[in-house]
Amino acid sequence: MRLFYTRKGDRGTSQIGKKKVPKDSPVIEALGELDELNSFIGFTRSNMRGAELKEKLKQVQESLFIIQARVAWIMFPEYKAKELLAQRISDLEKEIDDIEERIKPERGFIIPGEEQVASQLDYVRAVCRRVERRIDTLHKRHQLPPEVLMYMNRLSSYFYALARLESFSAGIKESKPTYE
Repeated sequence: MRLFYTRKGDRGTSQIGKKKVPKDSPVIEALGELDELNSFIGFTRSNMRGAELKEKLKQVQESLFIIQARVAWIMFPEYKAKELLAQRISDLEKEIDDIEERIKPERGFIIPGEEQVASQLDYVRAVCRRVERRIDTLHKRHQLPPEVLMYMNRLSSYFYALARLESFSAGIKESKPTYE
């Protein structure tokens, strides 16, 4: 048995459990975008210095696996997927509040690119927003638990806050657009 390729997707389908699903189905699209987000979080995490923040991002990745399982289980309504606990949303909110209190950010847009990890976190945030939109579309068809939508919304805010914290910690003043 091969592990790295199976040839099962050669005809434009993916397999979830025993079901074949078109690769362009909303479920497969959402799963692919969650995978992209999780992978880029891993890339960003690998470039970070602080062990505490690395561990927090690993916990975010674990939460994304729960969300991926929940999305995949749309195909199997007879089964119960693990639920995303509301505590994970509260934890993100507390982290965001702590960062905001620490750095006292100004209102307004930021031009990404002043610090490497902050720039990666800004990109992660943008990918997260896209995933959030994809999950919202899926939710309108399949009624995902509200915690999934709430978590994804807070997660993009969390990445924005982390990006600002990275620049702040590096002593870098971020630029605002001039609209010129």
